[in-house]
Formats: sequence, structure tokens, C-alpha cells
Amino acid sequence: MKKHVVYAQLYLRLALGIGFIYPVLDRIGWLGPAGQHNVDWGNWGSFLTYVHALLPFLAKSVSDVMGWLATFLEVIFGVLLITGYKTRIMALGSFVLTLTFALCMALFFGVKSPFNYSVFAVSAGSLLLSTIPAYKWSVDNL
Repeated sequence: MKKHVVYAQLYLRLALGIGFIYPVLDRIGWLGPAGQHNVDWGNWGSFLTYVHALLPFLAKSVSDVMGWLATFLEVIFGVLLITGYKTRIMALGSFVLTLTFALCMALFFGVKSPFNYSVFAVSAGSLLLSTIPAYKWSVDNL
């Protein structure tokens, strides 16, 4: 494998993995309270309100479950992409999750919204990561 691909896959794994973990830290309040600079939610309740706005076709109780599920998946994808364990599967899963998120954002918040947060780019990066033949500096490579 070419050297630039080795570095690119590591960079992409780390960027995606950290990109999944950081919002989870925000929604559980570890980055500060809602309204503070660089804090989107600041607490779990604000996050669930956002999820319900993102999924208005679901009952609040069901959208709450989806919020929990998305958070669980983001933690799993984040940690496993960073460590490089089951990378191809995690990349495909993160592709599906972020594509779903981007499409819901586009439908219910307007097409500009997912582009403001680069959600389609994250989804595409996840799909691209799933096509790389080997993941050097990963648990998969051991």
C-alpha cells in the first residue's frame, strides 16, 4: 500500500472517530452548559429536543429511543474507528448513520443544514474509509 494511503486512512479514522466522540461529550454536558461558546446542547434534554425536531414524524418516546441509539452507535463507531478494530464494518455503519442524519437534516431543517455541518462529507469519508484495503496502525492490522 502506498505511504500516502497509510497516512490518509489513519488521519480519516482519527478524524471520524473523534468527530463521533466529541458531540457525545457535548450532549452529556462534559463540554459545558448549553449556551456556552462551542457547546451545542450542553445537556441530554436539549439533545433529545433536537432529535425530536430532526425526527418529527416519530412520537417523542420513539425519537428519545433513537437519540439513545444514535449516541450508543456514535460511541461505538468513535472508539472502534480510533483504535482501528473492525474498521471496515464501523466505517460502513458510520456511513449509514451519517447519511440518514444528513437526509433527515435536509428534509426537516433545509438542504443547507447538513452542508453547514459537513454531514454529507463525513458520510462520504466513512464510505471511502470502508474501501481501503488495509488499516495500518490499527488493531485490525495486528
